[in-house]
Parts: sequence; C-alpha cells; structure tokens
Amino acid sequence: MNTPIKFTTAEEAVKVIKSGDHVHLSSVASAPQCLIKAMCARGEAGELKNVHVHHLHTEGPAPYADPKFEGVFQLDSLFVGANVRKVTQSGYADYIPIFLSETQKLYRSGAVPCNVAMIQVCPPDKHGYVSLGTSVDATLAAIECADHVIAVVNKYVPRAFGQAMIPLSKIDLFVQDDQPLVEAKFSEPSDVEKAIGAHCAELIEDGATLQMGIGAIPNAVLAQLGNHKNLGIHTEMFADGVLPLVRKGVINGEAKKTDPGKMVSTFLMGSQEVYNFIDDNPGVLMMDVGYTNDPYVISQNDRFVAINSAIQVDLTGQVCADSIGTKFWSGVGGQVDFVYGASLSKGGKAIIAMPSITTKGVSKIAPVLDTGAGVVTTRNHIHWLVTENGAVDLYGKTLQERARLVISIAHPSAQEELDRAAFERFGSHHHYIKGYMQK
Repeated sequence: MNTPIKFTTAEEAVKVIKSGDHVHLSSVASAPQCLIKAMCARGEAGELKNVHVHHLHTEGPAPYADPKFEGVFQLDSLFVGANVRKVTQSGYADYIPIFLSETQKLYRSGAVPCNVAMIQVCPPDKHGYVSLGTSVDATLAAIECADHVIAVVNKYVPRAFGQAMIPLSKIDLFVQDDQPLVEAKFSEPSDVEKAIGAHCAELIEDGATLQMGIGAIPNAVLAQLGNHKNLGIHTEMFADGVLPLVRKGVINGEAKKTDPGKMVSTFLMGSQEVYNFIDDNPGVLMMDVGYTNDPYVISQNDRFVAINSAIQVDLTGQVCADSIGTKFWSGVGGQVDFVYGASLSKGGKAIIAMPSITTKGVSKIAPVLDTGAGVVTTRNHIHWLVTENGAVDLYGKTLQERARLVISIAHPSAQEELDRAAFERFGSHHHYIKGYMQK
C-alpha cells in the first residue's frame, strides 16, 4: 500500500489536454494553480484552442479567463466568483445556470463532458488514500467521469474525511506543489449586520441543524448563538464563525438525524484555522454536493434552518440573488436547494436575510425586480424574510398581505414609495389602503 508515487512536472501533466477538451478545476481554496499556470502556458504557445474550463467559485488567479485567450480557453463556470465576474460581464466568459445540488449531475449525466479533471489532494496515507480536502462539491463527479485525472499532491491540503477520501488508483498523473491554500478574510459585522444576525438567531431553536454559508451576516448570526444547545451543521460551506461554537459545545450535532454528531459540508473557505480544524477530524464529513444539497436529505433533520442572502426582493416575495439589470452577479448556488429542504423539514425555517438598503442608499426591497434580475427563490418558495428592521413570515400570505409585511421591514426612507407602488399594484380593486395609505 506504500507504493511510491511517480511524480511528473505540471508542464508534462497538462500535455494530456487536447484542443476541444472540457477541463474541470477543483474549487474555492483548492484551485490547482500550478496546473492552471502550465495549461495557460500551452495556450500562449499556440498549442491549444477551444478548451472549455468549468469550475465553481475559485479563489486566486484565473488567467484562462483573460480576454487574450479568446478562442483558446472558454470559461463556462458553474458559479461566478469575483475573480472572473468582470470578464463574464463583458462576454469573454459564460456560465451555466444550475442548482448547486445538480452541478455533479452535469458530469454524471453526460450533459457536460469532462475530459480532464485537475485537482489538489493531500499526501497519501498508509492505506493508499488521498483526500480532496476543502473541495469535494462537483469535483468527485468530475474525477469519476474524466478521461484523465491530474492531482497536485500538496502537504497543505487537509486530510478530510467523508467522500473526500479517494484511492490513488483514481488518479492518472501526479504533480507535487506545496503551496499554501488561499485564505479568506472576513470583516467584522456592521451594526446593520449584527441586527440582522440577532433577528435570525431568535428564529433558531435548540437542536436545530444549520446552513448559513460564509460572510458577515452568517458570522453575525453565529455570534448570537452562544447560549443555544445541541446545534448541528449540514451545509454547502462553512468558515471560521462555527469554530467558537464547536469549542464551546454548542455545535455538537447530537440532534441531527442524518450523520448525527458530524458536521457536513461540501467545500470550505476560511482561514488556516478552518483548514487545520478539518484535518484528520472524524467529526467533519466533506461530501459530494449531490448529498449535502439534496433537499430530501436536508429535510430529514428536524428544525432545519437555512439562512441565505439576496440582492433584491420585490413586494410579492420574489428573491433575486443572481443579477440586477445587466450587472451579472454570481449564479444560483445552493439557495433553492436549502430553501426547499428547510421548508420540508419538521419545524424547519427557510430564511432570506439582507440589509434593507445598499451601501449607496438604494432600497433592496423594490416594487418589482429590476429588468434582467434573476429570480432565484420564487414567491412560491419564500418563507421568512429578515432585514435589520425585523423578521416576517410570508408563507401562506396573500400578495397584499405579503406587500404589507415586506414594507414593514423595509428601510423607513423607502416605505412611502413602496406604499404607493403597492397601492397602485393591488389597491385599485381591493382595500389595500387599510393599513398603509391612510397615514
């Protein structure tokens, strides 16, 4: 089982890529930068054309998306991160709208080919297994379907358990490159974000299972949960905010029905402390995204709470988390997977949380969504909506009732205009004016 690995160089390894191939890159902190650099060098040398690149969000450089590679590399991402957003907006790259839970299905169904999977793994253990570390997501499916799998063996990739563990036999070519994983830093929550976090925390019961992603609002929620008991984690991703609650014993997974006692995720992004936390930790399972984001699996946990963000919400409860006008945002992600799963859970709560106005003072609650805005969570799926001004449950409410509730947590500076818009939309045939227009 301790057969030595035969390493090659990144430059030699990427020679398996042919013109017209589809290449998958492992995501987030685990993008294999030395292979990306070598692949792009082949492109600059005129050795490749029409190579399709696929990945979820990645941290670090994405040189294959540079306009100079038009006709050489075509980025068709499954989620658009900040490093490729500008080129996607300008038309030099594209993306495939897809629920996060189904990204793996693209490969397994053959809807998207995978000729070459380029991944990062930890050094092998004595049993001949390596770990995908922080990035399982759709990468496991890509490995299963690829004609060639190139793995960067990196001592900084944590040895994570669950479906992250794969045998060496799944890999065709090995490259060694000990480059520290990219770390993500998050600012302290603002007063508005703290208020949103407090409203969300009030909706979370002891014994709940949580999904809340990363960023200022999730961290603000987690900071409010120090006195809770027996919380669990089943999520697409988590970051540093969960660690104090794990150390305190608040997050222990004891009430979970799926994977009790375990934290479940499909990819991670955070500080080195997070990467150290999952290394050799049997309490964390890094799983295929088809499992973590399956609404049925999610719903098996009672009191499941899913907290997701939004760019804009209209008076009927339509949630845009994809784009506004012609400004491309990021993609659908896992919001619908978890909104639906939490809604099916016994005692579950699906929460959309956002500030009531943008940093430029524009209301994020609008009469109608902006032209071109992508409806991610439909008015049929939305339940709880939270801003710094409160929390309202829209489930089972009529359009007029929804409008009143949504306006009640809008920014005060926007409420009069929203009142007027709601009256024009709903008040001509009904008595909408009762409650808002009689101010």
